[in-house]
Amino acid sequence: MTRAMGAAMRRIHVGNALSAFGLGFTVPYLYVYVTQVRGLGAVTAGLVLAVFAVAALVVLPFAGRAIVRRGPLPVLLTALVTAAIGALSLGLASTAATVLLSAAALGAGQAVMQPALATMIVDCSTADTRSRAFAMQFFLQNLGLGVGGLIGGHLVDTSSAASFTLLFAIEAAMFLLLVVVMTTVRMPRSPRVEGAPRSAKGSWKQLLGNRAMVQLSVLGFVLFFACYGQFESGLSAYGVEAAGISTSALGTALAANTAMIVVAQFAVLRFVERRRRSRVIAAVGLIWAVAWLTAGYAGLGHGSQEMATAAFVSTYALFGLGEAMLSPTVAPLVADLAPEGMAGQYNSAFALVKQLALAVGPAVGGPMGASLHAPYIVTFLLFSLGITVLAVRLGRHLTAVQDQPALRKSRVVAQGGAQQESVSA
Repeated sequence: MTRAMGAAMRRIHVGNALSAFGLGFTVPYLYVYVTQVRGLGAVTAGLVLAVFAVAALVVLPFAGRAIVRRGPLPVLLTALVTAAIGALSLGLASTAATVLLSAAALGAGQAVMQPALATMIVDCSTADTRSRAFAMQFFLQNLGLGVGGLIGGHLVDTSSAASFTLLFAIEAAMFLLLVVVMTTVRMPRSPRVEGAPRSAKGSWKQLLGNRAMVQLSVLGFVLFFACYGQFESGLSAYGVEAAGISTSALGTALAANTAMIVVAQFAVLRFVERRRRSRVIAAVGLIWAVAWLTAGYAGLGHGSQEMATAAFVSTYALFGLGEAMLSPTVAPLVADLAPEGMAGQYNSAFALVKQLALAVGPAVGGPMGASLHAPYIVTFLLFSLGITVLAVRLGRHLTAVQDQPALRKSRVVAQGGAQQESVSA
């Protein structure tokens, strides 16, 4: 990595931390803000959450082409300004219409940030450093969300709308501060991974013709549907209804998930970097299968309440371990599958898949987790085992270097040794 790439990467990581910190301020309290503080009711709060998902689904197909044509930095700056306007107006909104419009702006801005920042990471990293760069991104995002949520929880007061206005104003300020930081980034061009397809122009048709990318997208949908799509919907409902988990214990479980990611991320990275990516993802499926079995014991077993709570908290910790293994694996693989210059479109396509899973996951898992306890566990246990099967199948469509980037180093060493032998001969 060159000095210019290193300087740009440091600013990108600062940007990731700032955006996550800002989101952590407001996301956990959005439902309370709409229903209790503004008195707009649960229906409007549900519509706000739906608007976030719909806004993302609308803008992401266009975001990829914009990143390809204009570059990730201008697209990111536009997304940040849009999100800042949405956050500030949301803090000032008092009617259902203004709340929904503000949520649409904030949701659209947030959605576009993800592929834009991911593409900047790709452009500022090499094949050898990309996994570590994405692991750092995930680490800082979780740390930022956790710290932001912790501080935000001490600032809010449900009896004072002004406290929430301050919260959203701080979030908007974080986005604008990130605009200032990002304007100092000078984007270098990075070398491509050997074996990645090349094309002068790309399109959605070309992306859909990439069999490995299509399979990775299907796998990604199942990953996000079976894990992230259940955290704050089906799994929490199951914990409360089936396992008798208190709200404080639910908070402890979420904290255990974040703590596992923060503590394990770089220890796991050393293990992951030398393994085949498809096998790492397959292992995550097995770990999450154990997590769902543990959740099954929490709600369907006949142990004490203390044992049920411990099992439920362990479920979230096991999910965190799997997330730590995925962060240096899946996002770099998306980048390595993209033809030269098309990382923005591929990142946007994968972000679109993620948003679809996050929209469908709660809709399916919420009702099941609340009332169909045994079928809920069995269903998502099977989905986790399906992750393992899909990952093994994906590995058959990857080149050796795409599946195991560490081979690139060994091949370079081997080629260098062979050249030295020929010279000495």
